[in-house]
Amino acid sequence: MNQIDQILHQAARTEAVPGVVAVAVNAGQVIYEGAFGRRVLPDGPPMTLDTVFRIASMTKAVTAVAAMQLVEQGRLSLDAPAANVLSELASRQVLEGFDSTGRPILRPARSPITLRQLLTHTAGFGYDTWNADLQRYYREAGLPAVRTGLLAALDAPLTFEPGTRWQYGINIDWVGRMIEAVSGEDLEAYFQRHIFAPLGMASTSYLVRPDMEPRLATVHARTDQGLQPLQLDSRPPREFYPGGGGLYSTAGDYLTFLRMLLSHGTAGERVVLQKHTVATMLQNHIGKLSVEPMQSAVPTSSNDVELFPGIPKKWGLSFLINTEPVPNGRAANSVAWAGLYNTYYWLDPSRKVAGVLMAQVLPFADGAVLDLLARFEDRIYGTI
Repeated sequence: MNQIDQILHQAARTEAVPGVVAVAVNAGQVIYEGAFGRRVLPDGPPMTLDTVFRIASMTKAVTAVAAMQLVEQGRLSLDAPAANVLSELASRQVLEGFDSTGRPILRPARSPITLRQLLTHTAGFGYDTWNADLQRYYREAGLPAVRTGLLAALDAPLTFEPGTRWQYGINIDWVGRMIEAVSGEDLEAYFQRHIFAPLGMASTSYLVRPDMEPRLATVHARTDQGLQPLQLDSRPPREFYPGGGGLYSTAGDYLTFLRMLLSHGTAGERVVLQKHTVATMLQNHIGKLSVEPMQSAVPTSSNDVELFPGIPKKWGLSFLINTEPVPNGRAANSVAWAGLYNTYYWLDPSRKVAGVLMAQVLPFADGAVLDLLARFEDRIYGTI
């Protein structure tokens, strides 16, 4: 593991990243933990294993687990119209473009949206970060950004007929609203009671509690002048907790969550999900559709995203699936995803490996962090 230490230390020492925490597990046992660099440049406190990160879209897997708990209980259905739970999802409009005056051209969707489509990003919703038409619509309609936590941010049109394409978007925010509707709890309360407390994830929350604040890493923007710290509000006002993002966590806490999935839904004596449910979540649920490249419409937030070029990719409930082995050791049919601020995870059921690498850098799909992730993963597989 000294090689991994050297790789991560070198990246932080040269300020390829401000700081990084990486952890991995094999067959249920933690096989690597390391923290290097600083929480804020140039001379902030050092990164530690208990550093708190904004994990953004790594929230989605947690929301998916919560939704599947309710599917197990018969309180949600994967294939019934989601409007049975949330009337707001009935009669959604599809954006077909803009007329000569710049007004959006909208038509009613012809088919209902389902929970399965929301979990697989095939319902038609998008993100304006990777969809220029949606960015234009948000601007013309005066909608707030999703990150604001305002409900009006969800009042966006579909960009295609439900079930006909894959497109990354606000789908899981709607799943979160469905969970709240049937459980009677907001997402923070539900997650704490049914996932985080049973797993002992004491540093994972939508809320930066007083014990977490001193451990919070600062997000840095990569600019022509190097990495520059950003001032982001750690307690933004919210009208809802977004199922698609917003959680704070540590690398260790998130690895605990992955270990539960690697252990078929269990953690010791606790059962978070049934074995067959976990197996279902890790399968392809988009059929012949494929995960498409994400072309950035907001370069300050994200670079273009195409993970594993040349490898066909599918989507589970709710994870990216590589259908072929990848060069760094990950077996075919492993699952993975990431967060906007360059936090990443993967789970390899075949080889019983899971890993997490967290930095706090914008824009997403940062080349230096992706290179670090690839080298970290390569060395982890080289040890097993």
